[in-house]
Amino acid sequence: MLTQNEIDELEKLALENRQNIIKMVYEAQSGHIGGSLSACDILTVLFHKCMNHAVGGKFSPEYPKRDRFVLSKGHVSPLYYSILAQLGFFEKEELMTFRKLGTRLQGHPSMWTPGVEVATGSLGQGLSMACGIAMALKLEKNTSNVFVLLGDGELQEGNVWEAFMQAGHRKLDNIIAIVDRNCLQIDGNTENIMALDNLSDKIKAFNWNVMEINGHDFNDIYDSIEKAKSINAPTCIIAHTVKGKGVSFMENNAGWHGKAPGKEDYEKAIKELI
Repeated sequence: MLTQNEIDELEKLALENRQNIIKMVYEAQSGHIGGSLSACDILTVLFHKCMNHAVGGKFSPEYPKRDRFVLSKGHVSPLYYSILAQLGFFEKEELMTFRKLGTRLQGHPSMWTPGVEVATGSLGQGLSMACGIAMALKLEKNTSNVFVLLGDGELQEGNVWEAFMQAGHRKLDNIIAIVDRNCLQIDGNTENIMALDNLSDKIKAFNWNVMEINGHDFNDIYDSIEKAKSINAPTCIIAHTVKGKGVSFMENNAGWHGKAPGKEDYEKAIKELI
C-alpha cells in the first residue's frame, strides 16, 4: 500500500507524462495518444515504484540485477520516452524531437534510445521476447524480473498465445505481463473485432496466475505488481483502463488511437491537464 505522499507524487508524475504525450504528438503531428494515455498510470507506478533499476542511488542500465522492461505495444512510445526522461536517461527537452528526422526518439522504441532494452513495434512479439529474456536470466541464476506491457487488441495475434503457453510450460515466474485492457483498438471495440473475453480464464488455462485491477488506481497497480513478484508462476495483470484517460473528448474514443491533435484540440487538451 502506498502512502498518501507517494500517491500525491505519482499523480504529479502521471500528469506530467500526460502533458508530454499531448505535446510530443502535437509537435510531431504524428503518434499514438489514446493508448499512451490509458497506460500512463500503469507505467508511472511500475517505473517509479516497482522496478529495480538503481545502484548507488543512480540509474544504471548496465546494472546486471536490474529488472527488464519490454514495451510490446511499441506504438505508445510517447509515454515510454516521457518516463525515461523523468528517470534521467536523457534531458526532457529532447522529448520535443519525437518522430523528427534524425531523432533518437523514433515512433517505436529502438536500441539507440537510452534506457530501451528491446526494439518493439510489430505487435504480438513482445511477450515472446520477454520469455527469451526470462529464460536467460534463469540460466544465469539472476533473480531479476521481466515486465512486459501488452495492448488488448494485440492479444489477437497468435504469437502472444504461443508465448503464454511457453511461459506457463517453463514456469517462468520472473515474467510479469500487464495487459492495458482499454477495450479499443484502431478499428473499434475489441469485442466486435475479435472477442477476447473471458480473458482471465483464457490466460489461466496456460498455467498463469491472473489478477484483474483498476489500471488507474495507483494502489491497485502497486499492490498487484508487488504481489506478483512473490508468486511461483508467471503472472498476468489485466489492468482495466480508459483509452485517452485524462482528456475528456479523447476518452473511450477509438478515433484518437493514432491521431495527432490540431491546434484547437491541442489547446483544449492541455487546458484540461493543467
